[in-house]
Amino acid sequence: MLVVTRFVVDGEADDFVRRAHAALGALAACKGYLRGRLGRAYDDPAHWSIVTEWESVGAYRRALSNFDVKVHATPLLAQSLDEPSAFEVLAESTPGGDLKVTTSDRA
Repeated sequence: MLVVTRFVVDGEADDFVRRAHAALGALAACKGYLRGRLGRAYDDPAHWSIVTEWESVGAYRRALSNFDVKVHATPLLAQSLDEPSAFEVLAESTPGGDLKVTTSDRA
């Protein structure tokens, strides 16, 4: 599962980056977390994203109730753009060109 959370950061980004690092650290400590990245748009440096990957939607939802996540990640995530952020992975390719297609878990 992918979680793509986008932000528009007005002004100095140092505080946002510090808080994003803390959020990634709190999320990374949770069961089911696979990886996470903080990125900034090349074309407009006010636009940022945090992308995390999880074993399942359940693992992500359980992580959101973790105390450290509530302290370090939730306040930051609350400032994200109001748009869908959780995505199920339906196809994945490898550097060799192999494509793995999966069916949706949605009912």
